[in-house]
Amino acid sequence: MARSKSIPMSVWVGAARLRTLPLAVAGIVLGSLLAATSGGFRWWVALGCVLLAVLFQVLSNFANDYGDGIRGTDALRTGEARMLASGRIDAPTLFRSVVGLAVVAILASIGLSYFALRSLGWSVVGLFWGLGGLAVWAAIRYTMGKTAYGYKALGDGAVFLFFGWLAVGGSAFVQTLHFDARVLLPASALGALSTGVLNLNNMRDIDSDRAAGKKSLAMLLGLRGAQWYQAVLVLIAFDCALLFQAGTPGSAWKYLFLIAFVPLLFMLNRSFKARTPAEFDVLLKPMALSTLLFSLLLGLGSYLAQIA
Repeated sequence: MARSKSIPMSVWVGAARLRTLPLAVAGIVLGSLLAATSGGFRWWVALGCVLLAVLFQVLSNFANDYGDGIRGTDALRTGEARMLASGRIDAPTLFRSVVGLAVVAILASIGLSYFALRSLGWSVVGLFWGLGGLAVWAAIRYTMGKTAYGYKALGDGAVFLFFGWLAVGGSAFVQTLHFDARVLLPASALGALSTGVLNLNNMRDIDSDRAAGKKSLAMLLGLRGAQWYQAVLVLIAFDCALLFQAGTPGSAWKYLFLIAFVPLLFMLNRSFKARTPAEFDVLLKPMALSTLLFSLLLGLGSYLAQIA
């Protein structure tokens, strides 16, 4: 077995799966722009949220590499090579890395919550400590452990919650220090698109997941059902964003987000035509980048609509 000190940095970068990071920060981008629209933007809190989101995502990617690797799920997977399954990292080393990242993520979450929210009292700080702990648990238990929820077709709900409601609503709250229920509309829009990225991933892996005994919603729906589910997710995102902006005063800049639906609809059309794992795999990166573009245009449009 290779020792951790002999593992090249390129292997650790591969385990971090950098192409997933744009999706990780999309919710923070949108939440921060919504905070700026309401006059509550705090740059150091926004930066802390971005760094924490990246940390959570890398933790999740390391944990997924370990959890899927020891089960053999990655043996038949198409797409980016996983480090444990390919033998580039041994299981004990990767497990220790997951534990180390989890500790760092918990400490970072505690620090950011305290310094950003201490003016609101310990009850609010404690609530966000709990949410941070929940995020760490969710990142690890997606594929790790005997009761991994990613193997029970529960991943879609987790992605919608953490990449949508908590990322957007949470990052907006820690900056503005107040909760506006209307933020759940753009948060739901982003959560739906983020779930769409996961669904593309799961459509790619339907056959390999079935062989490994992993249940995903895409596998339960079947390929055709999962393709229509993808269309529903895009429609939910469109409707939630349109409803949010229709009820927001301001200029036509607020509809800037519609530009993002040009590539999103193009990829939706391609997803209906896709049949092989490779055809789904090539859609993952542009889908994630288009979701980031959507978050940027929705947030920026809201801000410009107020000042134009």
